[in-house]
Amino acid sequence: MPVQKRFIAGAVCPRCAAMDRIRTWEQNGIRYRDCVNCDFFEQSAIEEESSEELETRVNRVREEQQKADLQTVRILDPKR
Repeated sequence: MPVQKRFIAGAVCPRCAAMDRIRTWEQNGIRYRDCVNCDFFEQSAIEEESSEELETRVNRVREEQQKADLQTVRILDPKR
């Protein structure tokens, strides 16, 4: 079965600076990239991703949640 090569949208070739000409594919644990406009070719080993999730603003615990001394604020009506 032939390997499916996919273009990377918005990628710029590091050699000829052509946009949308880089394609990528994986085969036998190696990731390949090449440019269809020039002779650029690159390969790199696929690293195992760590099981630890990177901290982002979405999964980070807020400082307010970490504090145990939070108090509820009650807004008073000044007309009363």
